[in-house]
Amino acid sequence: MRVFRICFINQGKVYEIYARRVRQGDLYGFVEVQEILFEDSSSVLVDPSSERLKAEFKGVERTLIPIHSVIRIDDVEREGPGKIHDLPERSNVTPFPGLAFPAPREPGPKS
Repeated sequence: MRVFRICFINQGKVYEIYARRVRQGDLYGFVEVQEILFEDSSSVLVDPSSERLKAEFKGVERTLIPIHSVIRIDDVEREGPGKIHDLPERSNVTPFPGLAFPAPREPGPKS
């Protein structure tokens, strides 16, 4: 059965997840991901980022990822460990501007 590796940016971090089904979502501008796969956690060594990923997607039947957040989607032979990476300061991956409105600024010191 086919397995896809999906890499995308979410809140300044790069997520790498594996799933059996990926398609153009019914909601315009979104990629729909279903049947998210997680590596068997029966090993002695546990990766904390993999555990965070499991907790974040626990109970999720399908997720919709904004198309501008997707870095790449690969058709791979088998699943691997899902990961969450910090986006390095100097990276060749530049996220598409995500905020329509800038965050409110803190008031500066009064003169």
